[in-house]
Amino acid sequence: MSWDATALESLGHAQRYESRAITAENRTGAKGNGGKAASPLGVSRKGSPCLQNVASGETVTLADIEGHGAITHIWFTVDEKTSESDCFVLRDLVLRMYWDDEDTPSVEVPLGDFFCCGFARACLVNSAPVAVVPNRGFNCYWKMPFRSHARITLENQHANPIPALFYQIDYRLDDDPPADDLAHFHAQWRRQPITELGHDYVVLDGVKGRGHYVGTYLALSTLERYWWGEGEMKFYIDGDDEYPTICGTGTEDYFGGSWSFAHQENGRTVEQTYCTPYLGYPYYSRHDELIHNDYHNDDVPPQRGFYRWHIPDPITFRHDLKVTLQQIGVGYRGLFERRDDVTTVAYWYQVEPHAPFPALPAAPARWPR
Repeated sequence: MSWDATALESLGHAQRYESRAITAENRTGAKGNGGKAASPLGVSRKGSPCLQNVASGETVTLADIEGHGAITHIWFTVDEKTSESDCFVLRDLVLRMYWDDEDTPSVEVPLGDFFCCGFARACLVNSAPVAVVPNRGFNCYWKMPFRSHARITLENQHANPIPALFYQIDYRLDDDPPADDLAHFHAQWRRQPITELGHDYVVLDGVKGRGHYVGTYLALSTLERYWWGEGEMKFYIDGDDEYPTICGTGTEDYFGGSWSFAHQENGRTVEQTYCTPYLGYPYYSRHDELIHNDYHNDDVPPQRGFYRWHIPDPITFRHDLKVTLQQIGVGYRGLFERRDDVTTVAYWYQVEPHAPFPALPAAPARWPR
């Protein structure tokens, strides 16, 4: 049964939970406490719809929930850029999530990349768990269960304050206690500005415990000529050493495409982007446009963004997991090893505890070329 069909099927049964939501007006999600702030129109007339002036270096707690339940939907919007120095806001805001009073986050990802918008630039995304709609409406439907506590923070690592941050976190408090095999949601960001020849890029490593891998986001800047997508996606499962249990047939194949995604149009090669519920290619650009088109540069590496959700086909592991991606191209010489600028987000569920993540690079090291 598909993701949407499962949700629709459940609507025919009485729900065993209480619905709650956290916004800037109701920071605790308390019952009967929404929309109390006053505006010039009076009390409870859109008085505080956003957090204002989030300072550089400040970490704000967006949600701090006690009890057992699950986050079911998250919505954000933020000014993407107001000046040339603000063009990297979506990579400078770091989203973190902590489950059940853990010390290290289970999610640590720049805000834009978490929603499949790499390169610090928003794009339209139309998939089952992640949707980005005009203009910069970031939505997430990954189910995020917790046993006793959930905490979500956002750190502003940008040089300037964020004038306005709008958000809503929808969650439920369950009547019944969680099952013993509850798996928590995780997401981790990695980047290698120039990959090493002959060495596979590491999407995820160091995962210990039992769980299932559910998705990959790839933001790729190609730094060399010729076709770039022959590299295979590999999943090393439960003790795999030199060779993986699952090895794909090519990068474009892993994201559901074939024959380079492109077609010929009047002698020109034209990229074909697409979005489907579980896999997509929502972003392609060869241009750099800052400050409302006041600056335009055509001399940048081609940038491509892809997602693949393993929702009907999660990749399970019992003890450990490592995920890698080769950088292999093909040209007139045949196959060749490449070096490109690769950024990824890995999404998975696992039974806690999880291993601490590698340190997130400082903001400048995350900026796109």
